[in-house]
Amino acid sequence: MQCSLGVAPAPLNVLPVHRVLTGAPAATIMDHVPLLNIPPFGMCGAPSNPTVIAATIAALGVPTPMPCVPATVAPWLPGSPTVLIGGIPALNSSSKLMCLWGGVIQINLPGQFTVSVP
Repeated sequence: MQCSLGVAPAPLNVLPVHRVLTGAPAATIMDHVPLLNIPPFGMCGAPSNPTVIAATIAALGVPTPMPCVPATVAPWLPGSPTVLIGGIPALNSSSKLMCLWGGVIQINLPGQFTVSVP
């Protein structure tokens, strides 16, 4: 995953609560819990993040990134319209997650690939 206002990619952490594996536990739109499912993305440059605001003020107005602490309170959107896991839409590569500080989190590498067998 990558946040549009973060500096580093991070893996999506999915717990095996739905008991559906696709090589790894399958994710749903409800896998959006900060620090449990969504780890930090290095430094945050969101101008609406309170820690970035404080650091920028302390630096006399020079924009100053601070360590990322994701603030994701709503599910991923959209989920898969046709694949449900435990009655919840599965996460797919077009799903996006909004952070309260203004960043948009998206899947960079879905972890599933189409393989053609000769």
